[in-house]
Amino acid sequence: MKIYNTLTRRVEEFKPQDPKVVKMYVCGPTVYDHSHVGHGRVYVFYDFLERYLRFKGYDVVKAINITDIDDKMIRRANEMGITVKELSEIMTTSFLEDYIRLNCLLPEFMPRATHHIDDMVKIISRLIEKGYAYTVNGDVYFDISKFDRYGELSHQSIDTLRAGHRIEPGEGKKDPLDFALWKSRKPGEPYWDTPWGEGRPGWHIECSAMSMKLLGETLDIHGGATDLIFPHHENEKTQSEAYSGKRFVRYWVHVGLVNFRGREMSKSTGNIVLLKEALDKYGPDTLRIMYLKTHYRSPLDFTWDKLEEARNIVDKIARVYTQLREMKEFTDEKDEEGEQLDRINRLWNNIIGALEDDLNTPLAISNLMQLTNYLQSLISRNRLTKKARDTALKYYEDIKYIFGLRLGREIDVNIAKLIELLIEVRRELRRRKEYDLADYIRDRLSQLRIKLEDRGEETIYHIT
Repeated sequence: MKIYNTLTRRVEEFKPQDPKVVKMYVCGPTVYDHSHVGHGRVYVFYDFLERYLRFKGYDVVKAINITDIDDKMIRRANEMGITVKELSEIMTTSFLEDYIRLNCLLPEFMPRATHHIDDMVKIISRLIEKGYAYTVNGDVYFDISKFDRYGELSHQSIDTLRAGHRIEPGEGKKDPLDFALWKSRKPGEPYWDTPWGEGRPGWHIECSAMSMKLLGETLDIHGGATDLIFPHHENEKTQSEAYSGKRFVRYWVHVGLVNFRGREMSKSTGNIVLLKEALDKYGPDTLRIMYLKTHYRSPLDFTWDKLEEARNIVDKIARVYTQLREMKEFTDEKDEEGEQLDRINRLWNNIIGALEDDLNTPLAISNLMQLTNYLQSLISRNRLTKKARDTALKYYEDIKYIFGLRLGREIDVNIAKLIELLIEVRRELRRRKEYDLADYIRDRLSQLRIKLEDRGEETIYHIT
């Protein structure tokens, strides 16, 4: 498998330290508000990456951190009149609800920053001892002049970076680029005791502490959105390598941002669509396909039309998958079997080939739709052989796993019949022009996460 490495700016052959195990760390949410659709892209991509690596035979050890102390959290908690800890509990629960609804695999570790203060203090103390950090009135700063590879990840010179920064009033740092490892206590803020006095951690130190504590001093993959490359990941890389003297990350893998209405989707501007809203309307499969139809390194321009397009793709895949599972009759024309198997295998190899080449999911989905259309044509004409069906069904099961699709939640047969009966009753009510009662059935089913969609004379349903 080849993957793009932000550090080298090249697509490289992926070779983890251990040929059987991949250590992956993903920067998770700062839990001061609910997740939006842009966050969902990050959650889904690294879940997809983990699934594909597992499909290839690797054991993946993944950590996703939760930032539960920073300036935004303190401001939001004060606005709401609650403690930072209370805010953290509310929003962490919200994040987990969305993450699980997206059908993402739970990571081995989901550490919270406030649970690793001692680990941060240990790293900061060592950086001071080694001459990489200095204290000023209870604050601790990293001295970037002592690290000659600063700017290596973001591919910017010190002079270029320095031009966009200045020392704010009250800051005691030597250089505008020096970054805070520890912040001295301010009135009304949570704080911890340290050798430098009471205070709280800087943003960047938490990820170094948690990743090295849980996964070791060198990671195979470190991920996050592209807006984290600088300053967060640059500073994280700097302090980690200064501390350990080792290479911190082998492959830096970043995901493009999500734009909405021509601008970056961002909580700070209010230009967002909440993940919960999109999940309620379309369900996890549709969101996952929408995300993966755009290459992970490219920006994604979010529109509701793209979700509609993705839903049509999911519906077609789910329909063919269900037909394959339920088939009882097959053609006896054995002379067609070889041709069918050749085409099915060729399209499957195209899917895997696309994923092997820097995780080209748009191309993989294009080949998946060619496979789906081909199978639909054979099924509709009753020309599919049993061996070809068995081969195709095995590939569809693999696709379900790799892409994290449910393709229709498994439900009891009697419940499915009851839903069909309610759809039939609603159809009759609409025929009689009793629209209020027909709408009531639709709305009540929607509250149970059974979404009805009218397509001409036909009504289909989705379990979300």
